[in-house]
Amino acid sequence: MPVPATVPAPLRAAAFLGSDAVRGGLLTQGQLRSQVWRRIWPDVYVHRDVPWSHGLRVRGAALRWPDAVVTGRSAAVVWGVALAGPDDDVEITLPTPANQVRVPGLRVRRADVDAKRVLRHDRLWVASPEQTAVELAGTLPLDDGVAAVDQMVVAGGADLAEVRWLAGAALGPGSRRARRACALADGLAESPQETRVRLLIGRSQLPAPVAQHRIVDAGRFIARVDFGWPAQRLALEYDGLWHAEPGQFARDRERLNRLREAGWQVVFVTARDLDSPDRLIARIAAALAVGR
Repeated sequence: MPVPATVPAPLRAAAFLGSDAVRGGLLTQGQLRSQVWRRIWPDVYVHRDVPWSHGLRVRGAALRWPDAVVTGRSAAVVWGVALAGPDDDVEITLPTPANQVRVPGLRVRRADVDAKRVLRHDRLWVASPEQTAVELAGTLPLDDGVAAVDQMVVAGGADLAEVRWLAGAALGPGSRRARRACALADGLAESPQETRVRLLIGRSQLPAPVAQHRIVDAGRFIARVDFGWPAQRLALEYDGLWHAEPGQFARDRERLNRLREAGWQVVFVTARDLDSPDRLIARIAAALAVGR
């Protein structure tokens, strides 16, 4: 009888059940225990060259527990919102009744999830973007919850009106926090830090800015800024790490020159500024006073 290949082609790129591979003659028990394979969950393996990620572990959990619905931060990852890192707990919900599941790295909730709030996406059963947003809003600290809802709308495909409706109908632990977070979300911020800047300004005495403001001068589009005060011609931009990308510095300078030529002043905010909120608010207030 021929010896199975050490790395069969069907097992190179995705997670698989070890018992299925052995039963199908693709691997022996001895080969499965070799360093070629990495164990994700009990009976779930992947080739050692496959990049380790939260999404990979979610797929492995779905193989091992096929009745599971991916929920919480893991659902956010499935919808394209990176709220969980490679080694963070994978969150799933199993129907009731279900056998006891206690596995390190797996957070299991037992509940009968409303079928209308579950979708089949990329071969996974996952809570809808709207359901995910409400769950996150009810379980995370308030500002983190608002940022998560914003990201689920901008990048995860959630409809903000439906999110707010679901939050309004929610009952039980966290429902009050979920309603508050969903009411504060605007679904416009392109990063969690932009949400935090907006919340900080909203809690101050500063006039409310226009989020994602389009600046047009003499009929010509100049730029879209994170926040703008059109009357004072003041823009506020969150300066994230993406500005260090190759070629971005030159593009940023060209954009800044266009804004200045159109008569706009720009205040830049970094992560460090958020550690000194009073100082940041004072700086914005001073810039607004100059623009009056």
